[in-house]
Amino acid sequence: MASRWWRWRRGCSWRPAARSPGPGSPGGAGPQGPRAAADARAQMACFHFMKHLTSAFPNVYSISRFHHTTPVACCYSKTRSGEKFTDPFKLGWRDLKGLYEDIRKELLISTTELKEMSEYYFDGKGKAFRPIIVVLMARACNIHHNNSRDVQASQRSIALIAEMIHTASLVHDDVIDDASSRRGKHTVNKIWGEKKAVLAGDLILSAASIALARIGNTTVISILTQVIEDLVRGEFLQLGSKENEDERFAHYLEKTFKKTASLIANSCKAVSVLGCPDPVVHEIAYQYGKNVGIAFQLIDDVLDFTSCSDQMGKPTSADLKLGLATGPVLFASQQFPEMNAMIMRRFSLPGDVDRARQYVLQSDGVQQTTYLAQRYCHEAIREISKLRPSPERDALIQLSEIVLTRDK
Repeated sequence: MASRWWRWRRGCSWRPAARSPGPGSPGGAGPQGPRAAADARAQMACFHFMKHLTSAFPNVYSISRFHHTTPVACCYSKTRSGEKFTDPFKLGWRDLKGLYEDIRKELLISTTELKEMSEYYFDGKGKAFRPIIVVLMARACNIHHNNSRDVQASQRSIALIAEMIHTASLVHDDVIDDASSRRGKHTVNKIWGEKKAVLAGDLILSAASIALARIGNTTVISILTQVIEDLVRGEFLQLGSKENEDERFAHYLEKTFKKTASLIANSCKAVSVLGCPDPVVHEIAYQYGKNVGIAFQLIDDVLDFTSCSDQMGKPTSADLKLGLATGPVLFASQQFPEMNAMIMRRFSLPGDVDRARQYVLQSDGVQQTTYLAQRYCHEAIREISKLRPSPERDALIQLSEIVLTRDK
């Protein structure tokens, strides 16, 4: 039956809601008509799509494990001992007092305008998600290694550097995307212009590089230099697209890792290297950061369809307007193959953005992307649970749930 075309035989019951006609499309032609043939083709395309996803990320998926029973995303709300988690933000901020003041000290700039531009986003109004993860990981690794409950000065510096690299990437992204708002206020490029914004982003990166060099650990320098390379490569991936439908999701996940997760993964690895000589711990830290980072971006892509502009601090449907096919769109295209032409032309024709948004909301693309994020968070929890129990380790587990349930 056409309504059951997306059910997997190998133990997977990944079923979308019954397909309704897309915007402006005619009704179905009956079980033996063109719609049935299209559903059969979609079933085969989806099989190859999941096969490709499995080969791209073998540690997270096998098709037999990809079993979706509910769109509700939830990790764990209690530790294995039954105690509630400590608030990770409250715990992490113990080591981050004066974070933004210290970052501004790194930006030693004599020119008033350039100083104002470079400090624009370091206003202390964000949650400092990345620095929080870094200092919690530092403590968790230190405790695991020798039960030390102190964060080294060099480990705290990694938290500052991570925030600086992230912020520089935001300034540059806003130039590339011609964005007008970020975090509920005008972007640097809209206030000062694109050329000056590029220079401001470059200056923040250079200050981060100087701070990194001061740490004096060549292994750590190499690890965090990889982040900058990944950011550039990820941006190039985002500028391109795959004509082969089976390769699109692997392309999307690779871009997501390089643009978002690499910074978190490599920052976590860097503090583990500074606090513990065991390569096994370094890999645990890296894998936790990688999986949480990918989940974070997947939820961000969901919120682009489900949150209002006031919540997000930037316009919604922004990715479609930029011509980007994110997770919800790629999942929706499995139910609505007519979206493939729009994806290839990057939603450039009049009405494409609105039609694509309607297709996504009529499909289960949002739910399936949320479920995919849940799977990554489960993998992150599995990795971090290998460390010795500590409040910081448990807080990192709690952060995985926060990633899934955030609304902005």
